[in-house]
Amino acid sequence: MKKLLILLAFILSATTFSQIHKPVKWATSVVAVSGTTYDLVIQATIDDSWHLYSQNVPDGGPIPTAFTFPKNPSFELVGKPSEEKGHTVNDPIFNMKIKYFENKAVFKQRIKVLSNKAFKISGEVEFMVCDDANCLPPTYADLNFQIPETKIVVAEIPVEVDKTEKIVAPVVEKVVVTDTIIQEEIATDTIAETVVKGDVADKTVDGKEKKSSDRSLLAIFVIAFFSGFAALLTPCVFPMIPMTVSFFTKQSKNRATGIKNAIIYGLSIVIIYVLLGSIVSAVFGADALNALSTNVWFNVIFFVLLVVFAVSFLGAFEIMLPNSWANKVDTKADKGGLIGIFFMALALAIVSFSCTGPIVGTLLVQAAAGGNQVGPIVGMLGFSLALAIPFALFAAFPGWLNSLPKSGGWLNTVKVVLGFLELALAFKFLSNADLVLQLHLIEREVFLAIWIAIFGALSFYLFGKIQLPHDSPLTHISVGRLCLGLLTLTFTIYMIPGLWGAPLNLISAFPPAQHYSESPYGVGSSQGGGGTAAVAEIPEGAHLMAPHNIIAFNDYDLGMAYAKKVNKPVMLDFTGYACVNCRKMEQQVWPKDQILAILKNEVVLISLYVDDKRPLPAGEEIDSKLRPGKKLKYVGQKWSEFQTIKYKANAQPFYVLTDHEGKNLIDPVGYTPDAEEYHNWLKTGVANFNEK
Repeated sequence: MKKLLILLAFILSATTFSQIHKPVKWATSVVAVSGTTYDLVIQATIDDSWHLYSQNVPDGGPIPTAFTFPKNPSFELVGKPSEEKGHTVNDPIFNMKIKYFENKAVFKQRIKVLSNKAFKISGEVEFMVCDDANCLPPTYADLNFQIPETKIVVAEIPVEVDKTEKIVAPVVEKVVVTDTIIQEEIATDTIAETVVKGDVADKTVDGKEKKSSDRSLLAIFVIAFFSGFAALLTPCVFPMIPMTVSFFTKQSKNRATGIKNAIIYGLSIVIIYVLLGSIVSAVFGADALNALSTNVWFNVIFFVLLVVFAVSFLGAFEIMLPNSWANKVDTKADKGGLIGIFFMALALAIVSFSCTGPIVGTLLVQAAAGGNQVGPIVGMLGFSLALAIPFALFAAFPGWLNSLPKSGGWLNTVKVVLGFLELALAFKFLSNADLVLQLHLIEREVFLAIWIAIFGALSFYLFGKIQLPHDSPLTHISVGRLCLGLLTLTFTIYMIPGLWGAPLNLISAFPPAQHYSESPYGVGSSQGGGGTAAVAEIPEGAHLMAPHNIIAFNDYDLGMAYAKKVNKPVMLDFTGYACVNCRKMEQQVWPKDQILAILKNEVVLISLYVDDKRPLPAGEEIDSKLRPGKKLKYVGQKWSEFQTIKYKANAQPFYVLTDHEGKNLIDPVGYTPDAEEYHNWLKTGVANFNEK
C-alpha cells in the first residue's frame, strides 16, 4: 500500500510540470443599439487566481490585451474597444500602476453597419494572463461575430433588464476559445445569448475586491491620521491648543459646558475637512481619479505642486488664504452658539492653512490617485480626527495643558522636516512621468542620487549644520532631534549602495526598477555601458546577463552548439520580458552564491523570451502547429510553441535541464522561490549529466 501511494504521488508530481494552462475562455455576442449600430460584445471568463491585463498598460509593463478587426466594406468601427473598471495596483516589479481583470472581463466594440445583408466579422484578440506563480506567453484567439440583416427583432426583456437595449433575434454565433483550442457553437434557439447593457462582471467575486478595497482605505486612514498629528505639531496649529481650550473653559458657565463646547468644536473640524474630501470625490468621478495615477501631466503638475509646498515649508515663503476670508469668518464666530463654534473651527482651518494646506493637498491627491472615490473622504476623516481629538481631550482634562511642551523652535523643525519629505515625494511623481514616457531622464541612479542628497541634507539640518529662515538659535541638540537625525543618516547611508546595484528592498516601491538604469552594474562599474572586463571571452551569439555576469544565449541552436563544444549541460530558461516571477527569480534566487556559481560555471544558459515581439526574418516564417492555418509572426511565438509542444507546459518561468540531445536530466520546474530547493534541483541535474 505504501509503495502504491508513493507511485501515485510521483505520477501526480510529474504531471504537474506538464500542465497546459488554459485559464481564459472567450465568448462573443452581438447586441443591437439602433437600426444600423451594433456592439460586438467580447466576454472573457478567467479561472480563479489568474488575471487578464487591461488594454491600457504603460510602456515597459506586461503585454496589454489588444483587439484587431480586419477592414470590411460591410461595416466600420466606431471608436476603440471599451472595457470595465477592473483592478488597478501598484506593481512593485514594474514600478508602475497596472490594471487587470479577475474572474470576468467584458469588452465592447461599437460598429456601424453599411450593408443590409447578413455577414460575419472575424477578429482576433492578443492577451496575456498571470497568476501568483506563473505568467503565460502572449496568446492569440479568434473572435467570430454573426451580424444579421438590418431587420431588428426586439425580444421580450425581463423587468430588471435595461429595456433600452435591443436583443438580436436571428442566429448569433458564439465562439468559446480556450487558450489555443477553439470550439465554435452555433446557437439554434431564436435568442442565442442575452447581454445586459452595462457592467457584466461581478465586482466583488468571492469578496476579493472588497477586502482589497478595505485594506486600501484603512491604509489611507492610518497615513492621514499620522499626517494630521504631524500637522498638529506645526507652528500654525500647536500654539492654538491651549488658547482655544482656555477660551472654552473661561467662556462656559461650568466645566461640563466647556467640555461640550470643545467637543462640538472638534466635531466641527472633522465636518469641515470631511466636507472638503467629499467635494473632491464629487468633482472627480471614480474613473477620473483612477486615471490620474498614470497620467503624465498629473504627475508633472503634482511634482511642481509638491516642490512649491516643500519650499514653503523650508521657509522661503508662506502659502496663505486671503485675509478677508479669515476676517469674515471671525465676525461669524463672534455670534456664539453652535454656529459660532463651527465658524471658530473654520477660522482655525483658514489661519493654519500655511501649515496644513500642503499636507491636506498631498493627502487628497494621493488618496484620489488610488482610484477609490471614497479615499479622499476617508483621508480627511483620519486627518481631521488627529487635529480634533487633542482639543476635546485637553478641554476635558485642562490640567494636561501643563504637561505640553512650550512653543518654540522645535515647531519650526517639524515644519522643515515635513518640507524635506514633501521634496523627496515630489521626485517620485516626476519619476512616474519619466517611466510612462520612457525618457530615461530620471533613471534609478539619478533618483537615488536625488534622495541621498535630500535625506543627507535633512540629516545635516537635524544635527544643526544647516540653518534655514525662521530657525531659532540652536544651543544644543535634544535627544529626540538626535535620534531622528541618526535615523535619517542611517537611511541615507543605506541608499548609497543602490548606486552600485544593491536592490534596496526596503524602498523597492519608490525608485525605478533595477533594469531602468544607466548601468545595471551600478555607477562606476567597469562593466557599465556594455563593458566585459569581468569575462575573458564571450562566445559568438551570447551576451552577459546583467548584473550577475552570466553568459546567456537567446537562440536555442547557438546555445546548444556551444554546450556541445564545452561539454556542459543546458538550462533552458523559458521567460518573458513582462514576466513578474521571472524577475523575482533573477533578482532574489539566482544571486545566491551556490546557485550563481552553477549558472556561471557548470551549465549553459539559454533564455527564450516567449513575448519577444521581434518579427521572424523574411522567409523563416513558421506554420503554427497549435493553430493550423496560422503563421507564427514573432520570435516569441516560436519559443512559446516550442515549450508547449515539447514540454507540455506554457507558463513562465519554466526551467529545463537537458543534455545535448534534448533529453531531460531532471523533471523541469517552474517558479521556485525557495533558493535551497532550486539549488538542489540544479545540483541533481548537473550530477546526472556528469554520470553519463
